[in-house]
Amino acid sequence: MKKILITNDDGIDADGIVRLAASAAKLGEVWVVAPDSQRSAVSHSVTLRRGVDAWKVCFPVPGVHAFACDGMPADCVRIGALNIVPGRPDHVLSGINYGYNVASDIQYSATAGAAFEAAFRNMHTIAFSEHACELHEVTDRYLPEIMAELMTKPLGVNQIWNVNFPGCTLAECGGVLWDRTVSTDAFYRDRYSETRVADDRITYMVDGIRCWEASEGTDLRAVLDNCVSVGIATNIS
Repeated sequence: MKKILITNDDGIDADGIVRLAASAAKLGEVWVVAPDSQRSAVSHSVTLRRGVDAWKVCFPVPGVHAFACDGMPADCVRIGALNIVPGRPDHVLSGINYGYNVASDIQYSATAGAAFEAAFRNMHTIAFSEHACELHEVTDRYLPEIMAELMTKPLGVNQIWNVNFPGCTLAECGGVLWDRTVSTDAFYRDRYSETRVADDRITYMVDGIRCWEASEGTDLRAVLDNCVSVGIATNIS
């Protein structure tokens, strides 16, 4: 039976990781190693100057071995693959992230960062994300078949499959678009608001403007058009 290691950056109690593990459990033996709390936007960070704790926890999917970890998502992959999962995981799944990981946002994403850590260790990896809303019709419809198909599709060095589900009804969804490239357009146009908190100090708070334009054939264009985006992302850092 295939061994599947699952992590995320929203924390082990997130709804997305539970739904991902439930679907993956139909395809193999599932091991979850995930952060004990929110770790979004930490990219590919790892913990070096202190020990990282991991402990077994109850998980709502029967048969799943689950561990919480006080490190980063990439730590979870490293510890899971090297110490917790008996033998080498056959696949690593990251997600389902609450919010898209497309275009320029991939470089900040800890969902993608954990996936790239697995790819660096030559493990077949898929990252899953969805629109930050509570509408999961499209994800629930397409997740099982996309997961099963991508597990059979090879990847190159430092590559991951990156899947994003739109937050629309199934009737509004335009289907699955394969071979999407990572958009070079910005997902958000960054800006910061300023608040003076002392005579010599200003607080800057990110306040990005959502981008509604993207080139054809890209991941961002797909989700803007209410389609599922499936494509390969490559770690070039």
